[in-house]
Amino acid sequence: MTDILLIMFAITLLYMSIANRLLTYIRLLVLQGFLLFGVTFLALNQINVANLVLILLETVIFKALIVPIFLNHVIKKNNITRVAEPFVPNFISLIITTLILVITIVLSNSIKDTNLDKTFFVVALSTLFTGLYIITTRRKIITHVMGYLVIENGVFILSLAVGNEMPMLVNLGIMLDIFASVFILGIFFNKIGDVLQDPDVNQLRNLKD
Repeated sequence: MTDILLIMFAITLLYMSIANRLLTYIRLLVLQGFLLFGVTFLALNQINVANLVLILLETVIFKALIVPIFLNHVIKKNNITRVAEPFVPNFISLIITTLILVITIVLSNSIKDTNLDKTFFVVALSTLFTGLYIITTRRKIITHVMGYLVIENGVFILSLAVGNEMPMLVNLGIMLDIFASVFILGIFFNKIGDVLQDPDVNQLRNLKD
């Protein structure tokens, strides 16, 4: 069942690579949050109330609800056009994301470590590189924030790739870090919106001391 959820997560990466609307990105982030809850819940050897609460807070409450609602608020408040405006055509993006998946599969097969769950490892690396790809190929600042969230999801999965016990303190630190980062970027974006009418990243070149 865990492998099925991870495969579904990988499919969201492919879909995200060809998405044109910001609302689609937000919905995919919500779906990824729920998938991460299922994956983490099933991956734990021993579940207790403390683990369940932390999983629920980090995946469903934070990743699937709070952050997407905040991003949607930023988009509406700044009157951002709902088109993601990628630099690269969708077909090329799909090919590149597929190549990322294939390369990570080949890489995982070359690693001989019995403690490493290769399915987790493949999806984790694919998520990290896909997030970086989204950041480098999208025009809008808000999509860069979303790419950063995708990278964080990859880090979350990577923490599960080396064993079945989730490092709770590490994930709590990641959650707090991402929480602060998103809100700082949101404040930054709101201030930039007061100066620049266009949320295109190219407009940042116009900023001077």
